[in-house]
Amino acid sequence: MSSEGFDVQYVARLAHLELGKDEASRFSGQLGDILKYMEKLRQLDVDGVEPTMHGHGRTNAFREDVPVQSVDQDLFLSNAPERTGDEYRLPKIVEDA
Repeated sequence: MSSEGFDVQYVARLAHLELGKDEASRFSGQLGDILKYMEKLRQLDVDGVEPTMHGHGRTNAFREDVPVQSVDQDLFLSNAPERTGDEYRLPKIVEDA
């Protein structure tokens, strides 16, 4: 479809945008350029090409979810400036709470 087939002001209204004449003219030209490029892409032979979400391969960067032995709780709590039983003791930061 050519850019002449699009009413830029109509599209702007749908997007709740107010365009001046200069903006509408500029965007009409830009839209025309985009549509020309899309037409060029449609001419490509993509038979046998798998659809992808990305132009390059993506792999999962996360490690396997395997249970491992946790660090001893007393070791973590030994770094606490103050503690109450098995919990860190922190200063009150909310007034009237």
